[in-house]
Amino acid sequence: MLTPQFPPLPALTRAEAEFIDSYLEALDQLGRINPARGGDTYGALRAAQALASRAVVLRDALTLMHERGESRIHAETLARALRVLDGERRAGRVAVPPAPAG
Repeated sequence: MLTPQFPPLPALTRAEAEFIDSYLEALDQLGRINPARGGDTYGALRAAQALASRAVVLRDALTLMHERGESRIHAETLARALRVLDGERRAGRVAVPPAPAG
């Protein structure tokens, strides 16, 4: 059986890759906290605790980029990376779901 072929990630610096990874992990935690998605308070609490640590890693990645002189965020390239890494679906978990019809 053949494994699925995913589009290649664009070329990223190590700090950009850490930025994208940390951003997506923070997004995942926000999705778990989303009160419109239900769940239990303990799960939301654990996600909030994880979010705090992911925010530190995200901040550190951006600090490293800044210190290295990477003063621009290349939105088009990073958006391609987010799409390859399923960022659209993951971001959808943060949104408020549509109201039920009726």
